[in-house]
Amino acid sequence: MEKKIVLSAQDLSIGYQHKKQNETIAQAINLAFEESNLIALIGANGIGKSTLLRTLTGIQKPLLGEVQLNYKNINGYSSSELAQNLAVVLTESLPPSNLTVFELVALGRQPYTNWLGKLSPEDLDSVNKAISLTQIEDISHKKHFEISDGQLQKVLIARALAQDTPLIVLDEPTTHLDLQHKVNLIRLLKKLASETGKCILYSTHDLDLALQLSDQIVVMTSNDVVQGTPEYLIENHAFDKLFNDKSIRFDTGKGGFIVNDFQL
Repeated sequence: MEKKIVLSAQDLSIGYQHKKQNETIAQAINLAFEESNLIALIGANGIGKSTLLRTLTGIQKPLLGEVQLNYKNINGYSSSELAQNLAVVLTESLPPSNLTVFELVALGRQPYTNWLGKLSPEDLDSVNKAISLTQIEDISHKKHFEISDGQLQKVLIARALAQDTPLIVLDEPTTHLDLQHKVNLIRLLKKLASETGKCILYSTHDLDLALQLSDQIVVMTSNDVVQGTPEYLIENHAFDKLFNDKSIRFDTGKGGFIVNDFQL
């Protein structure tokens, strides 16, 4: 059975609009993200990953081309419609509050609640299901500032799940986590994509984890943006020019990056 394309980009140019001339960061971008897939976006610092994510999520308009969410131009959605089709998880710190974990996850239901913000039985069911899927039942009563960074990432993912959108986009969710928590988090995202049928896109600097656990990878370099399975990208040497540093190279045989010996 053919999978549905949740998000796509056609002939996309991204960058910034100025009065005199546009500043183009990347162009001729063509992407297609399917349901039930975990997709990693990788690239060197400053290459434009955040700009691409902002454009793909409708926060920033493209210079050229089109982004389609569920086969509709993303700029054609109202803010409330977009919130029912797309959930974004950022790495920013939460503002001061006394919200419990349960209450924080319940905020994901805001696109569906009435103006009073009262949760219906259906809303409560979605919140409890999200908490169960992310396995945070044991901390649901705690204040959000009482939990660890790794636990907080799970809570923010649960909030996105409660929002019940076909697409979840995460901006570097493994930042500030140790290796064990990084692995656990990416495994959780892969499990959620498979079990819920959602498309999950995340940017990351953890290249080896992305190679091992992602269904698809988007590789962003100064020359182009390419998408494919890890195996396809390795076979086509897509990682060879990821870094502008001769001491770092991709070993096709090992399927990972290695640092060459060199003298200072």
